[in-house]
Amino acid sequence: MKVFNCPECGYALYEPSQQCPCCGKNLEKTREPIRGGIYYRGFEWRSRTTLMGWPLIHVAFGRNQNTGKLRVAKGIIAIGQFGFGYITFAQFGIGFVFGFGQFIASLIAISQFSLGIYLGLGQFATGYIAIGQIAFGIYVLAQVGYGKYVWSTIIKHPEAIRFFGSRLSKLH
Repeated sequence: MKVFNCPECGYALYEPSQQCPCCGKNLEKTREPIRGGIYYRGFEWRSRTTLMGWPLIHVAFGRNQNTGKLRVAKGIIAIGQFGFGYITFAQFGIGFVFGFGQFIASLIAISQFSLGIYLGLGQFATGYIAIGQIAFGIYVLAQVGYGKYVWSTIIKHPEAIRFFGSRLSKLH
């Protein structure tokens, strides 16, 4: 038996209805099945253009309404809560080349928790070049850091100062 919740007041309906008996909202087009109190709302779109068998762009959020499984964006450019692609914008994701989000592993990762191979930029960052509040790498710029060449509040290695200073001077 499918369970429907009124999007207005949350009243649980066990039988299809055109109107919520609690608040009176018209439910003709707004009912969405749920299981165990979990809403199965979501959005998914894939571009028709593919490259190496992957969609050029894949956007996916929420859960699949039929299966209840989380949607994962998988494409050359992956955008979603969970993403896997060459370029990934996701809350949690893996990007082969670049990733941006909350928890990202990639060659170049910019996120709150960045597991970068070459560059990690975030609150917690790892990478050959790691920039963050807490960072681990070879060249490290951090409040608290560990690496071969560290520029932090405690450690000021001359090579780290030269390395980051030369790059910062190019921004001016």
